[in-house]
Amino acid sequence: MAIRIIRKGEDQALRQKAKPVTQFGPAIHKLLDDMAETMYHADGIGLAANQIGILKRLVVIDVAPNEDSFAKRAWIELVNPEIIAREGEQHEREACLSLPGLSGIVERAAYVKVRAQDRNGEFFEIEGRDLLARCLQHEIDHLDGILFIDYLRPDQIERATVGERS
Repeated sequence: MAIRIIRKGEDQALRQKAKPVTQFGPAIHKLLDDMAETMYHADGIGLAANQIGILKRLVVIDVAPNEDSFAKRAWIELVNPEIIAREGEQHEREACLSLPGLSGIVERAAYVKVRAQDRNGEFFEIEGRDLLARCLQHEIDHLDGILFIDYLRPDQIERATVGERS
């Protein structure tokens, strides 16, 4: 596994739509492992392949990364994810590994159901509420070239002060 460089700011990869994964195998497995290691190294809870400059529809998520050992962590891998149901709404603060120092209150669905494939191409569905629902929506937006700040007016985007981490 390797830690990849997270693209930041106005990097073009963040604004491009990712392409579906059509071939599964060792290369995709390694990429998903690298994404998870990169996410944990950056203290994130989610990472889309666009964020490391790879335009493939891949996401890793762990909204409860509390294990010290990488081997014991249980992240979610989503290949070609799509939201197939959403309900309710929530308004919570979001930040992004690709937009350090920025945050804002974003409206999202409170519940989502996502259909995706696993690292071997098998289809599955996952349901998420609250933080998991928010993270699923945020990361799937990345795959479509959408950043959380796109939902906000300029005066709604907060900038961290020196020493504060978003």
